[in-house]
This record gives sequence, C-alpha cells and structure tokens, in this order.
Amino acid sequence: MRIAFLGLGHMGLPMAKNLAATGHEVVGFDVSPRAVETAREAGFSVADTGTDAAAAASVVFTMFQTGQQVLDAYGSVDGAPGLLKVANPGALFIDCSTIAVDEARQAHALAEAAGHRALDAPVSGGVVGAENATLAFMVGGSDEDFEAARPLLEAMGRRVVHCGGAGLGQAAKVCNNMILAVSQIAVAEAFVLGERLGLSHQALFDVASNASGQCWALTTNCPVPGPVPTSPANRDYQPGFAGALMNKDLGLAEHAIASTGVEARMGRLAREIYSRYADGPGASQDFSGIINTIRAESV
Repeated sequence: MRIAFLGLGHMGLPMAKNLAATGHEVVGFDVSPRAVETAREAGFSVADTGTDAAAAASVVFTMFQTGQQVLDAYGSVDGAPGLLKVANPGALFIDCSTIAVDEARQAHALAEAAGHRALDAPVSGGVVGAENATLAFMVGGSDEDFEAARPLLEAMGRRVVHCGGAGLGQAAKVCNNMILAVSQIAVAEAFVLGERLGLSHQALFDVASNASGQCWALTTNCPVPGPVPTSPANRDYQPGFAGALMNKDLGLAEHAIASTGVEARMGRLAREIYSRYADGPGASQDFSGIINTIRAESV
C-alpha cells in the first residue's frame, strides 16, 4: 500500500525508514528544507509538498510539533486542499505527534467527517527507540482501526497498547510524561543530596537501582556520568529527549490538570521547574540535565 509520512525530523525519519523496510511504498515530506535534504541523502523518497505525499495514500502518518499543525494539515490552509481531501477514500490517519487530548479528538472528528478513519498514536522511547524500532505506542481510536494499524506500528515499535477511544492515546502519553518528569527531578535531587553528604554516585546508584528507588529515570536515564554508560550524562547531555520537549509535554499535562480539576501539585511543580530549564541552555539539552540546575540553585 502507499503510505505517506509527514514530519521527517529526528524521530520521524527513522520511524519512516523502519516502516519502508516492511515493503510498503512510503513517501515522506517535511516543511524543513534541511530535514528534506537529510531524508534524500539517506535514500528516502520525499515529495515536494505534504499533499503530494498524501495523494492517493491509504495510510497517512503525521509527526508534528503542535496540535494546531496537525489540524491545519488535515484541513485547508490558505485555501489549499488539506491532507483529508487528497488521501484515498477511507484512508487511515495516524497521528504520532504529542498534542492535547482535545486537539486529538478534533483531529479524529475532522477525519471521520471527511470519510476517513483516525488514530492518535503518540510514542515514547526517544530518538534511540525510533532508530532501533523499539518505540512504545499509546493508541486511541476504535478497535477495528487499531487492529488495522497494529502491523505498521509494530514495524516501528516494540510495544503497542490500545488505550481506548479517540484521544486516550494522548491521555496516556501526558500522564506517562508527567510521571517521568517528576521522577527525573527526584532522582536528580537525590544525587545532588548524595554529593553533599559525601556519597559516591556509584554507591547511590547501586543501592537505589536495586531498592525501592528503582525507576527508568535512574536505571536508563541516570543524570550523572558513569553508572549507566548509555545515558545522556555521558555525552554532555545531548538529547535523548530535550528539555524543550519535556516542557512542552508538561504544558499539555498542565492544561489537562486545569481542565479536569485534578489536584496535581507535583505535576504543576515539575512544569514550573522544567519551564525555567527550557528558558536557557536546557532547551536543547537532555531533560536529565536538570541536575545541573539543581546543583546551581543549591546554596
């Protein structure tokens, strides 16, 4: 089948390449000339416009930065036909962006009104997961559409979870990343506290990674060099998952918290901390680099 993949950035391009490896015809597009050049240098098929990529496609993937970009691409921008108008009738639209739950539900409604099918399928696993086809997909939409998409998602990821109806993939993603942000801050604070108390990084890691403090933020994304050689701390906090993206996701969590009236003080505090981090160099560093901010602000 013909598959369009729009959004060929650090995540999107390796995802699209893994999808193409299944034998389907995959045509990509990105608004960034640099991303297009990188994709073409990698031998990936790239169209001149997004609608050219989606023309006659049976499946359309989007991997964008904001929900408004998804909605604009689906609909009509500046009078030009949107993706929904050029894809095959009954095409399956799969949005892998991380956007607000209400925006995901709007995208579903637009697709269905145009005679198409839709899933929200945000991902977790970062660039390494995208490159190695080990991403986790959190999927919202109907049972039938989920089953149709499953083989394609499994070509790009190791774990594919159907979370429920429209928007609930995004709901799972925003909840997961709020947990991740809070735990990454807690791990960083513990290491700084350990430093002040004279505890070595390795000793703290050896204890906590085998005790009740064990978590992904410690055992995979350890914020200090040494204990986990593959963590961003060993490469000067090159992302992984950048502080700007964590701040964006926590903004979505903050929006969800406000709209539901949930008492989520830790989530709000994590948003405040990462907002400051993303205002500076942390925007382009891995979010585990928050440990440097904690050190700098400790008296």
